[in-house]
Amino acid sequence: MRIGELAGATGTTARALRHYEQAGLISSERAHNGYRVYDGRAVVRVRNIRRLLAAGLTLDDVRVFLPCLDGDVAAAPPSDKGLRVALERLAVLDRRIAAQTEARDRLAAALHAATGDRPGPVA
Repeated sequence: MRIGELAGATGTTARALRHYEQAGLISSERAHNGYRVYDGRAVVRVRNIRRLLAAGLTLDDVRVFLPCLDGDVAAAPPSDKGLRVALERLAVLDRRIAAQTEARDRLAAALHAATGDRPGPVA
């Protein structure tokens, strides 16, 4: 299938697919006209990549899961390396959430001090 067909079948964009290919997560052949042509199994692989990205992993993190991207990633037994990557990513996300919560609390306190708790304009 061509890149547009794969994008449509997986709910992603051709640009994202090219990015996944550049990252070494998917591969294609070139047709005689130079178009990228993907194997039908790429649909499962791209859907798994998107699931892992949606869970908060990065493309670099997803590389750890290459051996199981063509099957049911969720049903595959977890590897020590996969668990370690997921735990590290969770710690990063927790730190980011904590930093954002602190920033929100500082802004809320500043607004409270500035307005004396009276409601301000809402855009």
